[in-house]
Amino acid sequence: MPNLGVVAYGAGDLRVVDLDEPVPAADEAIVEIAYGGVCGSDLHYWRHGAAGQSVLREPMVLGHEVSGTVLVAAADGDGPAAGTRVAVHPLSPHGDGVTPWPEERPNLAPGSTYLGSAQRLPHTQGAFARRVALPARMLHALPDELSLERAALAEPAAVAWHGVERAGDVRGKRVAVIGSGPIGLLVAAVARHHGAAEVIATDLEALPRRIAGALGAHTIDARDADAIAGLHADVVVESSGTVPGLAAAISAAGRGGTVVLLGLQRNGDVAAPLATAITRELSLVGSFRFGPELDAVIAALADGSLDADGVVTHVVAAAQAVDAFALAGDASASSKVLLAFDLDVA
Repeated sequence: MPNLGVVAYGAGDLRVVDLDEPVPAADEAIVEIAYGGVCGSDLHYWRHGAAGQSVLREPMVLGHEVSGTVLVAAADGDGPAAGTRVAVHPLSPHGDGVTPWPEERPNLAPGSTYLGSAQRLPHTQGAFARRVALPARMLHALPDELSLERAALAEPAAVAWHGVERAGDVRGKRVAVIGSGPIGLLVAAVARHHGAAEVIATDLEALPRRIAGALGAHTIDARDADAIAGLHADVVVESSGTVPGLAAAISAAGRGGTVVLLGLQRNGDVAAPLATAITRELSLVGSFRFGPELDAVIAALADGSLDADGVVTHVVAAAQAVDAFALAGDASASSKVLLAFDLDVA
């Protein structure tokens, strides 16, 4: 079977191509990818040729939300054996030799690379391909109870898990989620898993609000500013990555509350109602990717305590990736879209 891969060449130029077979280094395993989730960053590379400050300067295989099976174990003996089903932690933490960072928080390492990222040149190739060579340390074995399809949610669920835990203990608290894209929906699911007394989710579109409701959250149309301002939430997780979403998150927070900035805002200065944050003594907390949480997320997905039902709305053959990306970019029609690499047709 050809080694089909999904490659971004520039803005509006996404191609499904036949890649060379991977040649692993001694510390790398060859993984047969089963499923890959289309992320917002993948959509940005497709639509704009850039994701924030990471600009495409050469063709790049996309994808970092993947699950699969080890075909060939790493030659140095590290990592899982051939035949092991795995989810992938896409981060390679590195320092830059200049900038200090807390080593117990690898997601903050200043010289890091991430699968499917154009931040550095040469780009870090992603894992949207039938067969890829990946460092064995990235591979996390899956319990028998967890399907490869569900395991493709492990990476975005870990982002959500990290974001919720940046707020501290949410047990018994009212948690508001601004923006119910796939990450926001997973934030709602994680908040319920972590014992929140009430979860309220907002979005502009009806579909994500329906999914959030099925996950046990109360929902509010994001255009209803008065309802959002009346939430007085203990914790607010801003998951939209938009300027209006940031303003809504601050307005939704009760006095003394915490606002987690999870959605990545645009580059440059961003207007925000900081006087409100000051007079309410809000704690504004950043959240970026995730660190060691992946195994806990995998276990929670496997035992069902993390309920992510409904977050995946479509599974599309990777050969039809261009159509899948268009679908993933329409929040009124889809939530998380998975590419299936073992299918030739949808």
